[in-house]
Amino acid sequence: MKTTSLIMMGGGARAAYQAGVLRGLARIAAQHGRASGRIPFDIICGTSAGAINGAGMAINAANFHVAADSLAALWSGIHAEDVYRTGIVGVGASGARWLSALAFGWAIRRAPRALFDNAPLGGLLSELFDPERVQASLDAGDLQAFAVTALSYTTGRHVTFYQSHRRIHPWRRSQRLAVEARIGVDHLLASSSIPFLFPALPLELEGHHEWFGDGTMRQMSPLSPAIHLGASRILAIGAASRQRPGWFDTVPAGGYPSLAQVGGQALASIFLDGLSADLERLQHINSLLSRVPEIANDREGWRPVQVMTISPSEPIESIAATHVQQLPRTVRALLTPLGGTEARGAAFASYLLFEPEFTQALIDLGEKDALAQQHELAAFLYDVIPPDDGDDTNATPARTVTLDIEPPAGVTA
Repeated sequence: MKTTSLIMMGGGARAAYQAGVLRGLARIAAQHGRASGRIPFDIICGTSAGAINGAGMAINAANFHVAADSLAALWSGIHAEDVYRTGIVGVGASGARWLSALAFGWAIRRAPRALFDNAPLGGLLSELFDPERVQASLDAGDLQAFAVTALSYTTGRHVTFYQSHRRIHPWRRSQRLAVEARIGVDHLLASSSIPFLFPALPLELEGHHEWFGDGTMRQMSPLSPAIHLGASRILAIGAASRQRPGWFDTVPAGGYPSLAQVGGQALASIFLDGLSADLERLQHINSLLSRVPEIANDREGWRPVQVMTISPSEPIESIAATHVQQLPRTVRALLTPLGGTEARGAAFASYLLFEPEFTQALIDLGEKDALAQQHELAAFLYDVIPPDDGDDTNATPARTVTLDIEPPAGVTA
């Protein structure tokens, strides 16, 4: 049987795009009479804000329509103050700590933990996320596994925390390991703690606590957890647009790059490059196997995995540039000296733009991108033969790739 996995990457407020894609997928499912049934994914793997979206799917795994609509409603009504403190006291105190650390760090010997306090997000997740509902989805067979990945600042290891319907032995690789755990709010917060912007959280690991932050950092194999958990086909939804050639020509050069511009490129390397590199690596392996087919056999641990990716068709940076003034006044005051409210710094601001006008624009874009590939997505998820219309220029072909990996115990590779 085919085992389908959903992988969602991070990107702060950009992850609203994923909710739009899922809403589009629910519309596609409805066209084939499957909207009120379970989600079309057996395994859900999330990282950073994608972990939060994954949790929303996991607790509503029995009803795809409800799961998709709930996520879209959450993102379309969210505000920055729901995610991090935006009051003048909170933002002012954070800014003062950073200035003090830069000016008198040698004397106070205490560095600030993050630019923003994301305690409101913890409260929001505590209201919306119920770990018992994840376990109920697993017990009912509506879901086979749910996984969340975070980076340990303490040891530099990537840790995938997972729950599964049946016993799957943990795996270990260089600087990567998996731990069976009952996923809670702390795991979601830790995985989505964007470096420097949000503080790290302590999580228990092998009998002690380590400090964890955003799981997309140094995540060179984002597809790996899904394959270890038994996926034979993967739908990966990114939250970072692949910039078209010439897009930066529309942004004023403005001389030396601002701190926000540099920060935006740094965050892009975190949230985009890992998935792209992993896909390219798998394509190279697939090409090798097509030339030397005799090395592809179960005994050696090689097996085919279909992968289809969806990412924004329009630059999110340009969308953010038109909405950056909707950030709370205190946040704009903090970002303005860094260049975060300028067009060339909009990429950095987009990760913090938890405001309805921006997130709704991303939801609409995600739904549009999904519907533009509806025939191929229906074929990929439901094995529906696409109509032969002779022209489907908007579709991105699903790629069959292979990965050298040991099949997890209890899962047929």
